[in-house]
Amino acid sequence: MAQQHLDPTNPLTGPAATGDALAGYLRAQATEFLRALRLHRETGSGASGSEGSAEAARALRRSARRISAGLHTFQSLLDSDWCEAMRPELAWVSGTLAMEHAYTARLERLLTALHRLSGSTALPGQTAGTAAGRADAPAGTRADSTAGTRADSTAGGRADSAAGGRSGPAAGGRTGPAAGGRTAAAAPLPQRAAARDAGPRSPSAPERGNLTVGAAKAGALLDRQLTLARTRAHSTALQALGSSRFHAVADKVAVLASEVPLTRAAGSTDLRPLAAAAQDRLADAVAALPLVTAGNPYNAAALVHGLSPDTVPHPQDAPWHQVRLLLRLHRYAREAVNGPKGNAVVDLRLLSAGRALNRHRDASEAAAAAAQAARTPRIAPATAYALGVLHADQRHEVEAARFAFQQCWQKETVRTS
Repeated sequence: MAQQHLDPTNPLTGPAATGDALAGYLRAQATEFLRALRLHRETGSGASGSEGSAEAARALRRSARRISAGLHTFQSLLDSDWCEAMRPELAWVSGTLAMEHAYTARLERLLTALHRLSGSTALPGQTAGTAAGRADAPAGTRADSTAGTRADSTAGGRADSAAGGRSGPAAGGRTGPAAGGRTAAAAPLPQRAAARDAGPRSPSAPERGNLTVGAAKAGALLDRQLTLARTRAHSTALQALGSSRFHAVADKVAVLASEVPLTRAAGSTDLRPLAAAAQDRLADAVAALPLVTAGNPYNAAALVHGLSPDTVPHPQDAPWHQVRLLLRLHRYAREAVNGPKGNAVVDLRLLSAGRALNRHRDASEAAAAAAQAARTPRIAPATAYALGVLHADQRHEVEAARFAFQQCWQKETVRTS
């Protein structure tokens, strides 16, 4: 039986909202865009941008998404040519500003998952992690942090066998395959040397030694790839914000803040049928999802085609991503129907569903990043195995997010008005 929860108001059945309400909503969002842009310029946007700069970028993205959604849902009440020219530019602004944050969150998610899968509950601090890494995996960790995958490409994975192969002076001795059965007897000397390098350890500090050599190398590989991608995304965002293309968008938004290009009939046209059409599109997309399968925990459907050689995004995730976008359009349409302060009306069911779909997207993209890292040439088998386990873990997170969405979406809304 479907669960029930209270919905204090239904904006699609209240007093009629017309084009004037839409104009007020778009003006409010345009004003928020300009305010966030001014804040972003005042707080700085360099390589070491402040938290205020990051918050301003998030505000820019929020307002750009809402303006674009309003132009999409209520395009019949606005100048069609203007909407068609404006929507792609707003999507470009929002997407460009989102990439840096997405790479940062993806790296944190994957490293947290690596430590969780290795039995560690928290990420180690940078200093403690470096020291412990030198103590427990001198060859593996140093090879990753200094020369990328050079240890894998030159030794053909030999650096990972027998805890690092010939680890050189940093390990205090030779522990490679040539040592044969003497490897175990020679182990105390490298351990004592590594312990001296590590220095005193705090018993309460989390240590990188909780990771195996393969997991440590997998984390280092992901760190290199995603940090590089984040740096490039940051540079791209800075170039975009200083480009003539962005200035043209900002000028159009400034005009929108004072003059909304409504059609002549928009002033007397009810917004609710257009908002209801957005809700119907969402309902149709949700009906096409395999919710019956998603409602069974541990169904392993998200792992299907997990070993496919195709590098494109997972095909079964696309309908869920589409539902996420349609859900966002539906939420923004509700806001517009309620006027400039429409976001004060909160539907807990929609918020819960949106959070579940955000988790789904994050886990899907994290799994794709792990799979992409595993395709790096000449990585060691232990590193590839750790990335494979990480990929499977994130696909299980995809499955859990689908289950959470199914549970909250099946709740029946009970309205009090």
